[in-house]
Amino acid sequence: MNEVRPVLEIRHVTAGYVPGVNILNDCSAVLNPGEFVGIIGPNGAGKSTLLKAVLGMVNVREGEVFLGEDNITGQRAHQLVSRGVAFVPQNRNVFPSLSVRENLEMGCFLKPRTFAERYKEVCELFPRLAEREHQRAGALSGGERQMVAMGRALMLGPKVLLLDEPSAGLSPMLQDEVFVQCRTINATGVAILMVEQNARRCLQVCDRAYVLDQGHEAYTGTGRELLADPKVIELYLGTLARASRKP
Repeated sequence: MNEVRPVLEIRHVTAGYVPGVNILNDCSAVLNPGEFVGIIGPNGAGKSTLLKAVLGMVNVREGEVFLGEDNITGQRAHQLVSRGVAFVPQNRNVFPSLSVRENLEMGCFLKPRTFAERYKEVCELFPRLAEREHQRAGALSGGERQMVAMGRALMLGPKVLLLDEPSAGLSPMLQDEVFVQCRTINATGVAILMVEQNARRCLQVCDRAYVLDQGHEAYTGTGRELLADPKVIELYLGTLARASRKP
């Protein structure tokens, strides 16, 4: 039986923004084809930095990042888009002055001839985007803007989707909607690596997860395993749950 090769692999990465200060310390993670993997941990643990290391947005001092068989360490985000990697940042993830349709057109800029087909497929996933297609993205609700951002990321048919705090700033009801949308995207075969502060909800929807602490993967397992792990509950879930309830 052939071994499944990860679609994305982070191998012993040490990285930081300024010389002599490391945010990630010998950090490793694997994303297999079609998987939904979560990254949780306390503030300052290096969760968003891990995504930025994949995207070449932070200096990787040691270790490597692989996309399939290819070493992509240090390659920039715009170079990875054409290789099937999409990224939805936490902030400023839509063009507010453009309509929903125009935002999605921007997501298809490398392959404009495929726009009509991809637009139809994305709107089948998110029917509300078709209903709002002529509205300015800046006039939408927070949940709808997040939907536009994820829809735009899907316009080139990526094999890997990186999400940075997709539920940030949303009401509990809209957070649940976003997580359902993530599961819907994953069900189409797109592998997802999601950084999320709402740890408990993240573990409920993902296949596997990593708990980062001080820039290193402290625990890993399935979502259910980590939800039931006494150490994870004591050290992380309680603290993170209290943090997520702060106004």
